Amino acid sequence: MDKLIIRGGKRLSGQIQISGAKNAALPLMAASLLTDKPLRLSNLPRLADITTMGDLLNTHGATVTIEGAMGNGSPYGRILSLHARTITDTTAPYDIVRKMRASILVLGPVLAREGVAKVSLPGGCAIGTRPIDLHLEGLKALGAEIALDSGYVTARAPRGGLQGNRIVFPSVSVGATENLMMAACLAAGDTVLENAAREPEIIDLGRCLLAMGAKIEGLGTGTIHITGQSGLKGADYATMADRIEAGSYAVAAAITGGDVFLKNADGAIMEAVIRCLEMAGATVIQSANGLQISRTGPLQPITCKTQPYPGFPTDMQAQMMALVTLAEGESVIREAIFENRFMHVLELARMGADITIDGAKATIRGVKKLTGAPVMATDLRASMGLALAGLAAEGETHVQRLYHLDRGYERIEDKLTGLGADVERVAT
Repeated sequence: MDKLIIRGGKRLSGQIQISGAKNAALPLMAASLLTDKPLRLSNLPRLADITTMGDLLNTHGATVTIEGAMGNGSPYGRILSLHARTITDTTAPYDIVRKMRASILVLGPVLAREGVAKVSLPGGCAIGTRPIDLHLEGLKALGAEIALDSGYVTARAPRGGLQGNRIVFPSVSVGATENLMMAACLAAGDTVLENAAREPEIIDLGRCLLAMGAKIEGLGTGTIHITGQSGLKGADYATMADRIEAGSYAVAAAITGGDVFLKNADGAIMEAVIRCLEMAGATVIQSANGLQISRTGPLQPITCKTQPYPGFPTDMQAQMMALVTLAEGESVIREAIFENRFMHVLELARMGADITIDGAKATIRGVKKLTGAPVMATDLRASMGLALAGLAAEGETHVQRLYHLDRGYERIEDKLTGLGADVERVAT
């Protein structure tokens, strides 16, 4: 098991390329199960979760082929060809699904195409219960029969296949919106999703489905209208840039008093994060091909609350908390999405942070310095928060359980080293 050793105190500067978005790539890969033609995806990040989704698609009978990369050897131009000519197995097994919660996204496509799907209840980061009730209730509304047995969900479509319907989500759910969008593409008639998620990754999935021949209206709004088709075709599609990776490296620049250009970052979909960075004392300059992040003055306290898009993303909460541990004053961060996403607080405290938790509210009193220490990652974004704190800390920080970071950050040690950080990966 690898760990990351970070020797803090280095000011970061330079340029890095922002990779394709993991949270967009995974549903795009699942969408390949909706057609018997190839779906060719470019700008996919090289991550553990991408490999896991590829393994899951293989289980269903799809072939996953890397077609090539840019001539300069960069990983950013490679194309992944996904071809589910036939679905040879409608079961998504526990051994794969337990590794990644996004595995549940194969449920809708396999059910819509084959009339039956059996998926293990999902695993993933330990940041709350995150039930799949909204996925299942939505599929029921499309006519599916749902059974839960021995840790598996089995869904069966009626004899004539799934039927379009109006589905009102009682709360906003990105995963349920994605699953129901894909299932509705092959359902008979019209489906209307009310209170749908508006995240940029939802829009990215919708645009890919449109390229595959789907009929979808309302992307980016709370009401999405899908007219079902008898089948979809293949397509070539480029994955959007990762707004969470971009936000994380923006914090890296800010916490070290650095000056970093984030190539390919899209400021238009990062407004809430940019507001918090500017509130904390960073300077953010947007351009057509990326974001310039710098900080020269002291860090300032902030107040923010995680919310569904376009609000401040829960996936940036740990990173922003790490930033304001060194602010001059008291910050307040409220977690309104997941009930168990403050597990990084105790690890930050080991480094000298002064943080008090009261339910869903974290109060962070800025300290003059952080000190490197061995810390244990509990989930993907908490891992990045600890790594960011290590960049600014005195001495060495050892981030254990590096597999969490590898699920969501491509070549993190290379990217940080390229900015001047003193970071190395070590096998333990």
